[in-house]
Amino acid sequence: MPTDKSNIKKEVIFALDIGTKTVIGVVGYYEGDVFKILDSELVEHKKRSMYDGQIHNIQEVAEVVIDVKLKLENRLSLKFDKVAIAAAGRALKTYRERFDREIDLSVKIDQRMINSLEMETIQKAQEQLEKENDTNEPRYYCVGHSIMNYYLDDNFIESLEGHSGNKIGVEIIATFLPHVVVDSLYTVMDRAGLEVMNLTLEPIAAINVAIKKDLRLLNLCLVDIGAGTSDIAITKEGRIVAYDMVPLAGDEITERIAKRYLIGFDMAEKIKKNLYKNVKHKFNDVVGIPYEIDSEEILNEVDEGISKLATEIAIKIKGCNKKAPSAVLMIGGGSQIPRLTDYVARELDMPAERVVTKSAEIIDSVDGIGSVLEGPQGITPIGIATTAGRCASVKNFIEVSVNGEKIKLMQAKDVKISDALVLVGYNPRKLIPKKGDDFIYFYNGQLKRVRGLLGKPAIIKVNGEDGNLETVISDGDIIEVDEATQGKTVVPKISDVVKQYGIYFDESYVDLIENFKVNGNDVDDEFLLNEKDSVEVDEIANVEMFMRRYQLSSNEFIPIVNGKIVENQYLFEDGDVLSFEKKIENKNSIIVQINGETKKLETEKEKFVFVDIFDYVDIDLKQPHGKLILKLNGEKADFTRELKDGDLLDVYWTKENV
Repeated sequence: MPTDKSNIKKEVIFALDIGTKTVIGVVGYYEGDVFKILDSELVEHKKRSMYDGQIHNIQEVAEVVIDVKLKLENRLSLKFDKVAIAAAGRALKTYRERFDREIDLSVKIDQRMINSLEMETIQKAQEQLEKENDTNEPRYYCVGHSIMNYYLDDNFIESLEGHSGNKIGVEIIATFLPHVVVDSLYTVMDRAGLEVMNLTLEPIAAINVAIKKDLRLLNLCLVDIGAGTSDIAITKEGRIVAYDMVPLAGDEITERIAKRYLIGFDMAEKIKKNLYKNVKHKFNDVVGIPYEIDSEEILNEVDEGISKLATEIAIKIKGCNKKAPSAVLMIGGGSQIPRLTDYVARELDMPAERVVTKSAEIIDSVDGIGSVLEGPQGITPIGIATTAGRCASVKNFIEVSVNGEKIKLMQAKDVKISDALVLVGYNPRKLIPKKGDDFIYFYNGQLKRVRGLLGKPAIIKVNGEDGNLETVISDGDIIEVDEATQGKTVVPKISDVVKQYGIYFDESYVDLIENFKVNGNDVDDEFLLNEKDSVEVDEIANVEMFMRRYQLSSNEFIPIVNGKIVENQYLFEDGDVLSFEKKIENKNSIIVQINGETKKLETEKEKFVFVDIFDYVDIDLKQPHGKLILKLNGEKADFTRELKDGDLLDVYWTKENV
């Protein structure tokens, strides 16, 4: 019975759940935090005017909506000109897409690059969707996307930000709603004399009442099992992260009952609906044979179909969630099919008590649930009504301008600048600055390059204020995007590539760059190079070149740089101090380096051995301090190893256990 409306002070909400087989109307209002249901009505479609939640015959569906509206208006003595509705979850199209982009190794990956990559991936998913649906114009709203994986140089990585590499990639699940679903719903409402006050998605409406906000941090799965499809929505970290749909539902079981017992679809549907509560079922088949059979026997006959439905649902859940969720909540008329929750739990390898059917009776803060809304089939229509009440001031669509082009976006979530750019087909690569071309030249025959400068990132403005891809936008916003620029190519002067430097030798500063030419011609320091110029430089780069220039024989001299003996291939650094020790022809004198210090050793013996150095180092062999390490030119040595001019020696104590 309808609730007394004499004391109603709040605005009454009229909501419709337009399903494949029925249209359910709910009328109520908010009193504080409690939603008071005044009345509800259910009318079945007279013909099959809807398939899997999609309206096929607008006029026939409009007539059923008018029927529901008039019955509620007459009983409540009210007139409705506004309505809250929902787009079917089964109309959502979910695409999984991976996209990779080559990047400059020298550039650190920032959030702007990541957002642009995600945006381009969504566009790729939308292109694939439109290609498969044989259309050349974007006719889908992206209502959400979830990141599955990031990749750096084809390897999985938790986060891209701050890294460098040659290639970045992302894999997403993007969910789209066809424009035709929204357009047909609005047309039906218009023919019924109703203005849409709020449009949401059925999975969102159902979750709003089936899963409390404080529970949405958990990884939960809601499955709405209707007649033709089973709609799936998954929550995690406080939001809906994925949608999907299984093209199987209650009709799969109904058809199996009809075929097994040779009865009509309507009779089979009646039997299916009562399987969970009736022990015995009486009916006659098409040839008049009477049956009196219990529910358990019928369930055994259709068990394969129940198992098949459970398996398909579990496969989709794991595909979206990458694993079994913490719990699965099942709603809709089909969720009452016996054994189904147990089979879903089995397929997900979850405890049976973690897969449950939710009924409208357990919804908090709702009064007046009548017989029409009892059971799991009442959750979605109640959710549509309560969602509209909470979001009365939120518009279903917003209109914004992007670089002068006006577009409409659906507000199924916070709408960001990136959503608007996806819809207008803006090329995400125009958001990322490019480096200027490298400048290439040759230095003494070796290819050298001067890296180009990085350009400026795109400038995004919302109503004249600075914004970015994550900026949330509102109705009427004006978005302007100036694309990123390419940096300049750096053209060097000869003084930029030929760096003058020198060393100290015999207390004098010696320039190591003596002269230079470009393509064989003398030039001054300010000369600007051209692409692929050949720079020839007379350079004393190492000790060997210095000795050759000054005609010093390596057989006669030992090079010492900054007080240490060095190899002939030692590369000079600006300011090095170079000297030479003449090799002693007398066999009783040699110059060596001990623990980094140059020493001249003298002895009356015919040759030097390692043990002789202890006359020149402060190490007491009589009082060990661990293990004595002896090295000759980096290799392990012993006391009897012979020493020669220029040898490098290391001797020190270390811990006993090394």
